[in-house]
Amino acid sequence: MSQHDSEKPETGHKDYSNEGDSRLSGRVRRYAKVGSSVGGLAAQVVGARYLGIGLDRGKHSSDLKLALGGLKGPLMKAAQILATIPDALPREYAEELRQLQSNAPPMGWPFVKRRMRSELGAGWEKQFKSFEHEAAAAASLGQVHRAVHLDGRELACKLQYPDMLSAVEADLQQLKILFGIYRRYDRAIDPSNIYHELAERLREELDYEREGRHMRLYQYLLRDEKGVQVADLLPELSTRRLLTMTWLEGQPLLDFAKQSKSAKQRNAVAMNMFRCWYVPFYYYGIIHGDPHLGNYTIRPDGKVNLLDFGCIRVFQPKFVKGVINLYFALERDDPELAVEAYRTWGFTSLSKDLLAALNLWAAFLYAPLLEDRPQKIMGDNGSLYGAKVAGEVHKELRRLGGVRPPREFVLMDRAAIGLGSVFMHLDAEINWHQMFHDLIRNFDVDALERRQTEVLEALDLPLPT
Repeated sequence: MSQHDSEKPETGHKDYSNEGDSRLSGRVRRYAKVGSSVGGLAAQVVGARYLGIGLDRGKHSSDLKLALGGLKGPLMKAAQILATIPDALPREYAEELRQLQSNAPPMGWPFVKRRMRSELGAGWEKQFKSFEHEAAAAASLGQVHRAVHLDGRELACKLQYPDMLSAVEADLQQLKILFGIYRRYDRAIDPSNIYHELAERLREELDYEREGRHMRLYQYLLRDEKGVQVADLLPELSTRRLLTMTWLEGQPLLDFAKQSKSAKQRNAVAMNMFRCWYVPFYYYGIIHGDPHLGNYTIRPDGKVNLLDFGCIRVFQPKFVKGVINLYFALERDDPELAVEAYRTWGFTSLSKDLLAALNLWAAFLYAPLLEDRPQKIMGDNGSLYGAKVAGEVHKELRRLGGVRPPREFVLMDRAAIGLGSVFMHLDAEINWHQMFHDLIRNFDVDALERRQTEVLEALDLPLPT
């Protein structure tokens, strides 16, 4: 247990008076811990690349996963995200890091008591009918405890781990070093924009008050979606580092997929997931950027419980228009419209060869939407086809000198790849083309901007820049 968690006086108020000193000392400790775990692994990569030292990349990536899993915190969170972005990391790394989900070892009851007293004051237990000592779930930035409200409602209390402010800044510095090492190792993808996007999103995830506003935002955005459930926020029991909401009972998706023998049930869940992610995007320019398996469960009636709102991305309306324009460019084989879409997103110096390489990856991502027929998310090609396409794109980008993906692509790619994985687990076979066209029918970028501005201002959330 860190020094930051020492007993505080029971004043009834949160004590942040020494937080600056704690962050500094915590950051030094974090640098030492991350450096010893990751620095040695990074040195192996450098040795293999420049000194000819043999490197077992499979073992190296497994060691990296173990190091990050033990560290918890934002570096582990960043690893989860990076593992779903094609070519952001070597394949062996991605396979290992993808396994980092929501089962990090939890902190014990003494930590929880001190943390709850810090957030809700002395006698905090009296604000609950009951509060479970053991964590129900443990993730990268915090852990969840079940509780019962005085009025009998079942609750979920998400409590942030200590020293996360320190951990974020220390880990972001280490992540920059790792990116630099990999950039020397492989120049197909310039990760500088990826780094800046991850840094901003990770810092936002520490603010549970902001996440509470995101919960209310998604309750509104999905208000007409009968197949999606969002918990109710309890602001009186929430703070900057504690988020209390109603408990949503559900089954992990993999368990549901294994136990459900009905294709109709699996397809219904897939359609709910599709609309859960893309109704907010195409109507409001907002997307849930973290579709890993720990962030939703399936109710007995097939509804999707959406559980975590720390990683929400708001896009400029023109970005959404670009996504739709690229679809029609591929459908109509219109290179000028494709160039317009890529330029809208921030791509520059679009040569004919670079356009062809980008379109190869785009054609893979858009493929399920382009054919008007029921099909599995990978069509008739199977999951190995995606790896083959990614390899071809990667090879071509290296030949062309590399590309710097815009920041917005980090979470858009994560959503597309993450949801594709979900649909594969469900073995879903539906008409993606019709679902997509239902969403973009009568699309109006000015109307989207008006809707977006209205809802963000109402919830005191920033407009996209």
